[in-house]
Amino acid sequence: MSQLPEYVDGLPNICGSEPLVEETLRAGRARPVFLPESRVDFGHIRAACAIALHMHQPLIPAGGGDLHTAAIISNLQYMMENQGIGDNYNAPVFHWCYKRIGEFVPQLIDEGREPRVMLEYSGTLFHGLRAMGLHDALDALKNATCNPAYRRGVEWLGCPWGHAVAPSTPAQDFRLHVKAWQQHFAAIFGLEALERVRGFSPSEMALPNHPDTAYEYIKTLVDCGYQWLLVQEHTVEQPENGGGPEKKHLPHRLVCTNSKGETVSIIAIVKTQGSDTKLVAQMQPYYEAKSLSRWELAGKSVPPLVTQIADGENGGVMMNEFPGKFFDSVREASGSDTPFMNATEYLEHLFALGIKETDLPTLQPLFQKRIWDRFEPGGGPEKLEKVIAELKQEDGRFHMEGGSWTNDISWVRGYDNVLGPMEKASSQFFEKVLKPKVSPSDPRFRNALFHLMCSQTSCYRYWGQGLWTDYGREICRRASSIAETDF
Repeated sequence: MSQLPEYVDGLPNICGSEPLVEETLRAGRARPVFLPESRVDFGHIRAACAIALHMHQPLIPAGGGDLHTAAIISNLQYMMENQGIGDNYNAPVFHWCYKRIGEFVPQLIDEGREPRVMLEYSGTLFHGLRAMGLHDALDALKNATCNPAYRRGVEWLGCPWGHAVAPSTPAQDFRLHVKAWQQHFAAIFGLEALERVRGFSPSEMALPNHPDTAYEYIKTLVDCGYQWLLVQEHTVEQPENGGGPEKKHLPHRLVCTNSKGETVSIIAIVKTQGSDTKLVAQMQPYYEAKSLSRWELAGKSVPPLVTQIADGENGGVMMNEFPGKFFDSVREASGSDTPFMNATEYLEHLFALGIKETDLPTLQPLFQKRIWDRFEPGGGPEKLEKVIAELKQEDGRFHMEGGSWTNDISWVRGYDNVLGPMEKASSQFFEKVLKPKVSPSDPRFRNALFHLMCSQTSCYRYWGQGLWTDYGREICRRASSIAETDF
């Protein structure tokens, strides 16, 4: 298999090889990738658990004293170089956190154990690690990812390259993030490793619930070859009654219909509870799995899968307690009737039983039942907006801002001073780059795309006012300027 260069003209390889990436994904999708090496006796286990670690560092204009001319560097590099400020002293520990799964998995497999962990690293983090010369982290991850002796232990999840949140990122830009991550990942770990990436982990667990936005989001994932998506339990509902999922530890089918009446679906793996690093660091999914027994699905007896994701580097519990708890629980679980499994491995076992995607219970994004009770799919966007406005008028809690890992943060309200420049940068990119159909292999396209995606990182919204807002506005300014002057 040919190998993509990791850097092109000094920038990460984020575009220009779309046909090769698409062909790789199309060729590999039909065959199971984890099942042949699984070593889990699926017919005899009671339950299983899956843990995922989310890792991210934004790129910021902080490589110099003047905000307008400062080089774009990793926030991790800024932390490393300024360890006396705030909690920047954590930077060396973060470096270890980004590397350590690449060491833990081989160590446990060499012991005869069966570790499993899903990993999601943003494209900005990949680039930051490489630009800082932290090759040891990527080398360790590559060994665990690509070495046939260890690769069954690690499942990579796709994500938006720049950690963009789906509900408030323009659909055409979000698609560029998804494709950029796939190409960048393939350039680091190889096309064969990309073939094994079947699941998608959304930034901030954000799921759009506006019917047209949700449809475009899921269509992007399906078009880009993804088989399943991680969803937060309180961001979805049952179509028939608007209630939350009942059997949370079984896979579901997330069905999204737009105002034109078009429908798309993807498998949903439900992540339970809120976002708390302690849940994963202290192995809550494993202990919950130990309390469960097999459930019925499509007339067959299957083990439930308890799934959790958490930041893999943030918080004292994750930094300090995760390694010991991970080793202890993997050692205890290996060969038991409650093993660790990765989600694709679990799905491949399920489908090997003869269960089909259409057998899975159905979910849709939150609050959509109230729309479909009044709106006939196919009625068009204008009629849909009228219905949404009526529902908002009747109930102040009703919203179309999407759901995420927390119910108390909006990814839309209160960010006007950043969203304005973000929208301008996106609009400029569309008018100057996408509309004229500039080739993605054009160096100007790559430079403009790199800046656009950096500007859409969720951190610039989440941290509200102050320095982070300034960073976000400055990168937006650069993105707009590049689109304006280079094309």
